[in-house]
Amino acid sequence: MGTVHPFPGATGGVQVGFERAELSRIVDLYGRMVAAGMWKDYAITFDKDAAAFLAFRRAAERPEVRIEKRPAMRARQGQWALIGEDGRVLKRGHELGPVLAPVERRLLKVVAG
Repeated sequence: MGTVHPFPGATGGVQVGFERAELSRIVDLYGRMVAAGMWKDYAITFDKDAAAFLAFRRAAERPEVRIEKRPAMRARQGQWALIGEDGRVLKRGHELGPVLAPVERRLLKVVAG
């Protein structure tokens, strides 16, 4: 097997990321929101402190929601946060499901209405 070299300019240390089940749940929600016509684009960022999934109505806008995972907050308010377009924390928790609930509830209103 070959040697893995760090990417030039990498800060080193451990990078926060999503586990497969977490990312699967988030991408599933994203797909349903795209099918409903509410989201058009997304971005994923990984940092030393946090990993984030950003969902956009249009590619040229600020993200409508940001789903963040911050393991350092695990013992306090929970490692998951749902952050709105204006930067306010809409929901925070220890589990991903309840944090995504406000977005999923909005999706149900679109389908039912």
